[in-house]
Amino acid sequence: MTTAADHRYLQVARTLRKEIVDGVYPVGSQLPTEHELCQRFAVSRYTIREALRRLRDDNLVESRPRAGTLVVPRPGTNSYAQDVVAIDDLLAFAQGAQFAIETNAMVTVDSALADRTGLALGSEWLAVTGFRRADDHTAPICRTEYFINRSFAAVGRLLQRHTGPIFPLIEDLFGVSVVEVHQEISAVVLDTDLAHRLRTEAGTAALQMQRTYTTSDDEVAQVTINTHPASRFRHAMTMRRVRDAL
Repeated sequence: MTTAADHRYLQVARTLRKEIVDGVYPVGSQLPTEHELCQRFAVSRYTIREALRRLRDDNLVESRPRAGTLVVPRPGTNSYAQDVVAIDDLLAFAQGAQFAIETNAMVTVDSALADRTGLALGSEWLAVTGFRRADDHTAPICRTEYFINRSFAAVGRLLQRHTGPIFPLIEDLFGVSVVEVHQEISAVVLDTDLAHRLRTEAGTAALQMQRTYTTSDDEVAQVTINTHPASRFRHAMTMRRVRDAL
């Protein structure tokens, strides 16, 4: 059962995270003591400790004996283990792939979009859509749709000059960590308009890959939908038998 205290430590963590990202507490500086933070936020020591644990999980701070809680540099890269790798989908984000943005605007999730994405009906998200191409002369690799949490919508101003995945920008700008990426692949049929844009025949099969990016605060930061014509997508997976230990 979720209590008010559970929500409170998340609020404290978000406030401190924003202050760290904004430079109120620069790298190398010390956060106020637990006692001082308890007084500032009018919460218990347990709530402060849980908030600081969140910041440690996001690699923003370290707690050191006799030194308190220090702000530390974020790692340059993060590694994510994937049980399933979609080869051509990853190639779409390789260096040199071009993402041409066609729309970049806030949208309110209607019933159709809620069914497609799993996002809450009536919630607001930054919707960014476009097509990825290897170059200006070949057919698009896929159509890409990004739905970015309103809390992180400021990232939209950076996208015209950005070609790779968006979630690392969200991590860097807002000091959050994406800890889980849930992926689903489904078969769809291309309608006339999308088939024309992808330079293929209407009614042909396509594979739609949806990824949901969740932060350490259990908040969905982003949903990405890539729609690939079937002829331009290959899904590969290797499975090995695991022998029981004797």
